[in-house]
Amino acid sequence: MASRLRRLLLPTIGIGLTCALGASAWFLAPVLSVGVGHKARVLCSGVFVSKRTPAAVLADLQVDDLSVLQYVNSSIDIAAHTVTARALGVERRAVYREGLGCALELGNLTQPGLLESHRNPRVATESSDSTEVTPTEWSVAGHRNAQLDAVVARAFEEPDARYPRRTRAVVVMQGGRIIAEHYGTGIGSDTALAGWSMSKSVMNALVGVLVQEGRLTVDAPAPIPEWHQPGDPRARITVDQLLRMTSGLRFDEKQDSPRSDVMRMLFGVGDIARFVTSRDAAFAPGTHWEYSNACSNIISVAIRNVLRDHSTYLAFPKRALFDPLGMSSAVLETDAAGTFIGSSYLYATARDWARFGMLYLRDGVWNGARLLPPGWVDYTRTPAPADEAKRYGAHFWLEIPAEYAGSNPRLPAPALHAAGHEGQFVTIVPSRDLVIVRLGRTRYPHAWDHAAFVRDVLASVHRATQ
Repeated sequence: MASRLRRLLLPTIGIGLTCALGASAWFLAPVLSVGVGHKARVLCSGVFVSKRTPAAVLADLQVDDLSVLQYVNSSIDIAAHTVTARALGVERRAVYREGLGCALELGNLTQPGLLESHRNPRVATESSDSTEVTPTEWSVAGHRNAQLDAVVARAFEEPDARYPRRTRAVVVMQGGRIIAEHYGTGIGSDTALAGWSMSKSVMNALVGVLVQEGRLTVDAPAPIPEWHQPGDPRARITVDQLLRMTSGLRFDEKQDSPRSDVMRMLFGVGDIARFVTSRDAAFAPGTHWEYSNACSNIISVAIRNVLRDHSTYLAFPKRALFDPLGMSSAVLETDAAGTFIGSSYLYATARDWARFGMLYLRDGVWNGARLLPPGWVDYTRTPAPADEAKRYGAHFWLEIPAEYAGSNPRLPAPALHAAGHEGQFVTIVPSRDLVIVRLGRTRYPHAWDHAAFVRDVLASVHRATQ
């Protein structure tokens, strides 16, 4: 009897163990892929784009809920400009290209590089001249605002050690000049930092340049040839609907799921263009608002399709935006296939992010030259019709996203916000002629109350101008 029971139980146990191991592998494999890919890419960008020491980048990377990344091994080849990360048999390599930042090597794709004729070495563009649009002075009146300095200094304090803010840089500009500026340990005015989803707002500007040049029309169907087949509902999706997050495309944005579309897009595929343009329609275009990283990267594809020549495309952000604005630190990274990841991967110094904000404060005009079409800023801050809360415009937030708005999201003056993961902000307040840049590594969103910070800055500036 016992022998027979063993013969019956052993296969059952074996099947159970096999199923359990299979289930574990099904869950663990994508988790490892995301974690290893994230560490390789962020470490690569931190060392080669931000030009920080590996130790500083690792200390900044493996914090809070990401402390598990300390168990992912990594190695840096300075000569080859590569970073390799590996854990439990999963390996990812990120490679740095001058002018294009870092990309994960995925899908056996050849890493693109800028042609020599398009390279533009980083040069200092700031001068001692007092001009409206060159942020080089501390204040218009030539003196410090002690109340504002105190507000900015408090942004770097840690009132709750359990949920660190990790503010890394703050720049406040008024009247075209810096009136307050402060940096965290190891960060300076020349340190390019990740904007994460603030990159989306830069995509707004790149579209605006193409509209100004007569190459794009926002109300026309997006130039995505794969969609323009008989009976394809995606053929009706316009550039405007992509900018306003109302494309109606199905895209899973769950950042806590390693199998979601957004995680697969950023860490699992080498050709993001093919991935995002293959998404199915879930709603009629323009009828449903849903925040989607896919929209921003489809815009990247549309820009490439309009420019046609790939080397022209790779040089376009510098030619169209970064060079005219003097954003010499700015780097917009691509995937392995050479498509700009416009949803997430633009690096720039806090001062250069402030320059970007100034462009919108000055209605798209820089040093007397119009970069964005007349009325483009008004168009940008017009609420997306399908957004019932009226909090989102055209790749800019009209209100501070709820997770960073604290208990009181209201501001005393209308504002426009470029906002990104981990508490990145460029806040533009036209009525006060003010740009507020805050960059951080805030892993717990509720730890940073951006609405309260902006209110305190506005109160300090208001008192100083009384």
